[in-house]
Amino acid sequence: MKKLFFALSLSLACLAPAADKDGWISLFDGKSLAGWKANEAPDTFKVENGELIVKGPRAHLFYVGDVQGAKFKNFELKLDISTRPKANSGVYFHTEFGPGWPAKGYEVQVNNTHGDPKKTAGLYNVKDNLEAPAKDGEWFTMTIKVVGKRVTTSVNGKVIVDYTEEEQPQRKSNPGRLIGSGTFAIQGHDPGSVIHYKNIFVKPLP
Repeated sequence: MKKLFFALSLSLACLAPAADKDGWISLFDGKSLAGWKANEAPDTFKVENGELIVKGPRAHLFYVGDVQGAKFKNFELKLDISTRPKANSGVYFHTEFGPGWPAKGYEVQVNNTHGDPKKTAGLYNVKDNLEAPAKDGEWFTMTIKVVGKRVTTSVNGKVIVDYTEEEQPQRKSNPGRLIGSGTFAIQGHDPGSVIHYKNIFVKPLP
């Protein structure tokens, strides 16, 4: 019985990756889409050479794995990203799985040269960034930190957005766009957009 209990405990412990000494937990193994689920057009997402390649029709890849039960409130998320010319993508937080464009949560834009003037690391339609902080074809690290109602984004250590949510009457009609809790999603925007992601880590915060 003790051996069975030990084996069961070990198998459960292996379900979610462990945090490193600094508290970071990997959400992407670099080998597969384990722990992630596309809401449509699954071929938009593939894994090659340790990278998540996003290319194809509109789709969103949601984290549905075991870390925190795929529900995050206060956290720090970091991703290494490389955009190709005229690429458009985004990283959602506090969202939930569903069809089409996510109806819940904030989108942090990923766009350095796409025609949309809203550029990388801006909070889309909430606090936009109009100047690209990185170049196509070069890897950069984007970080998203949420503590309470405060959201901070950065690229390669430079703060791009520092935003504290306040109650806004014009947004009460869409409570899904308010800070709460939820999972992450990576956006495939259109067939002409090609974006590579790797080294996706989260650090849950109190």
